[in-house]
Amino acid sequence: MLPLEPGPPPVRKKNSSRLAFLDWTRGSAALVMLQGHVTHAFMRDDLRQQAPYVLSQFIGGLTPAVFLFLTGITLAFMMDSRQKAGVGARGVIRHAFKRAGYLFLLAVAFRLQMWLFAFGFSPWQTMFKVDILNCMAVSVALLAPMAIFETRDRIRFGFIAGLLIACAAPVISLIGFSGVHPFLRAYFVPDANAFPIFPWGAFVAFGLSAGSVLRIAREGDYAKVMQWAAMFGIVLIVGARYFANLPYSLYPNEDFWLHSPALILIKLGCLYLLTSFAFLWTHHVNPDGWSFVRQLGTTSLLVYWVHTELVYGGWLFFWKNGLTAGQCFFLALAVILAMIGLSVARTGWKGRPGVPERIRERWREASTASVPL
Repeated sequence: MLPLEPGPPPVRKKNSSRLAFLDWTRGSAALVMLQGHVTHAFMRDDLRQQAPYVLSQFIGGLTPAVFLFLTGITLAFMMDSRQKAGVGARGVIRHAFKRAGYLFLLAVAFRLQMWLFAFGFSPWQTMFKVDILNCMAVSVALLAPMAIFETRDRIRFGFIAGLLIACAAPVISLIGFSGVHPFLRAYFVPDANAFPIFPWGAFVAFGLSAGSVLRIAREGDYAKVMQWAAMFGIVLIVGARYFANLPYSLYPNEDFWLHSPALILIKLGCLYLLTSFAFLWTHHVNPDGWSFVRQLGTTSLLVYWVHTELVYGGWLFFWKNGLTAGQCFFLALAVILAMIGLSVARTGWKGRPGVPERIRERWREASTASVPL
């Protein structure tokens, strides 16, 4: 295999500990999410069997996997950094539970805000929908005990945990757990309209494994790591697709699009390829320049929250289920531009402070001026 040129080390953003290629990966998922949600909310019903809609939703199906995978990577980074700082396993587990609790509070606040802004047109049960933030919270909590292992061991055990979750999903679906309360059942039984732990939590576990690889690798070796990740991704895609096409299955009720382990592995292979491409792009093509994709990635939670209210709320009700493919394209473009503007307003532009920082500065100035000498 030909080694990649070392080049300038743009792995981390300037003046930041963030890995630029992970922000780019997250931002690319945000772009796909924006177009997918706009198309889903606004395209006419009679056009939903045609290629533009089908392709939009097919590609959009990878977006949740990206966000969950990166959540696992972040968890791996936290565990490794805390252990290197001398924090014991109990302390790391406790911190992981705190992070899970924070994510769960965000999930509750998100669903509550969506319900309140519906002004009575949304049933109260929607507040208990298991969204991607709920899945992140519960998955992080379940994986918190991985802190008892060293970072190198978490590579193996994280991947095994991901495989177990993926392989157990059809079994959980078969059992059904119909006697369990629906609000609790939604957290672990596969559902096409939610993000239960089975199978979605597998991506957090796979991310924990991948993040542990990044933590033990030197930044100078990231190019080789990404080469191997890309090759492994191709093997996963081809191999999983081959087994999915076999005329028999280990599961009596396997639904490929709902809970198939093969689909999870295919998506995982795509994640490895996407992350490798993101590294290549940020390392060689655009190592130092501003990137709107990376910009979206740095504020993905804000973009997710605001665009969901804008697209699925009542703000644009007059266009719901009434646009053609071309009109959806231009509306998606407008939403993307608006979210880029929102992101820049949050973080600032080329050294200039963002809106929150400016508000804090004005507040400090006003507070200082009001203090009598």
